[in-house]
Amino acid sequence: MGVTAIYDGIIIATGALRLKQHRPFSILFVDHRTMRRLSVRTSPVHGRGVFALSDLVSGELLLEYKGLHLSWREAQRLHARSNAEDSHTFLFGLDDGSVIDGAQGGNSAHWFNHSCAPNCEAEQDGVRVFIRAIRSIEKGQELFIDYRLTVDGWRTAAVRRMYACRCLTEACRGTMLSGRN
Repeated sequence: MGVTAIYDGIIIATGALRLKQHRPFSILFVDHRTMRRLSVRTSPVHGRGVFALSDLVSGELLLEYKGLHLSWREAQRLHARSNAEDSHTFLFGLDDGSVIDGAQGGNSAHWFNHSCAPNCEAEQDGVRVFIRAIRSIEKGQELFIDYRLTVDGWRTAAVRRMYACRCLTEACRGTMLSGRN
């Protein structure tokens, strides 16, 4: 239920992204050619990130996490064939055991970076996932979700290094992993 990491074709981490199911919300359809609210650019935290182009209000629905809808088995097979670095994937696990692969047919949502003090959260509605602001976000700020990954087996030094957090917030727990498995 959330982000999943695959290493050498084996699922090694899954995590909830503070999912809230069946929370009522409305979708505002906006012509994004005339009103862009988000952009993807280089992040000081990691690689690329999503940034606010205007002030965003707490509770505001920002976008849907889009991509190819796959079974876990299909996602593992595709990842094994890819040249993805270590555990870096754009897979979002759903409650029904399937995943959304944001790297295939996805949108800006797959560039959300992790923070231990996120300003956004993911909400699942059936097989769809939406990203919502959980506090006010000023123009120019990067948008974050808390990955809260879990791993099977021991949290070895190598696993801890692989999932080290780079958010540098006061609330940083030093890892993208959840508190306990």
